[in-house]
Amino acid sequence: MSVVKKLIISMSLLVAPLASQVQAGTYHFVFAGPGVAGDIELTYGAATDAKYADAFVLTGISGVFSYSDGVVNIVDAAVGPLVATQHDTPDPTNLLAPDNFSRFAVASGLPPTNNGTLSYTNLIWPGGSPQTASDYAFHGGILDIYGLLFEIGGGMYVNLWSNGVLPGSNRVDYGVAVVTRAEALGYIGGVSAVPEPGSFVLLGMAMMAALGGRRATSARRR
Repeated sequence: MSVVKKLIISMSLLVAPLASQVQAGTYHFVFAGPGVAGDIELTYGAATDAKYADAFVLTGISGVFSYSDGVVNIVDAAVGPLVATQHDTPDPTNLLAPDNFSRFAVASGLPPTNNGTLSYTNLIWPGGSPQTASDYAFHGGILDIYGLLFEIGGGMYVNLWSNGVLPGSNRVDYGVAVVTRAEALGYIGGVSAVPEPGSFVLLGMAMMAALGGRRATSARRR
């Protein structure tokens, strides 16, 4: 095998794994609302929802979560892991639900409109979520209206979602549900993201910077 061919193969093996990480990233999300607060870090790779190319599949979550309503008192519970998506079938009239649409059954305590389940997608929308339900026009924020579902220990789960920008408001409203499989412990709206300047860290940019550094080093060595 020629030296040139070996060099090309070596470069291909180097670039392939780097290219797969260009879209990878992390998002530091801090939120607070009536009796609820959280500080979480979301990670995602290059994989996207099969229906929406600008919605990235979350690969991990970490951080802390607190909730108190006078009966339930959760303080700085460790967050994670994410609950696996099930790719359930949405209602026939809902033509806009992402492919990642999933349901999580809760035996009692949810609002009647939930029909005994929480919905989630475990997707992140770096450019802001579009309308993702045929019968609900409001949208926006890094999550869609189904949001993400994660464990906090003790058989408890948290569903965090975006209600979108509601009429008369100029900010994204988020919602939180705290549940077990047996019952809903809390269901809260009016949750806001706490501004985190520069919280989006696109690993692809770091990879490009690393490649640039390697190019510069190589040039100096010539």
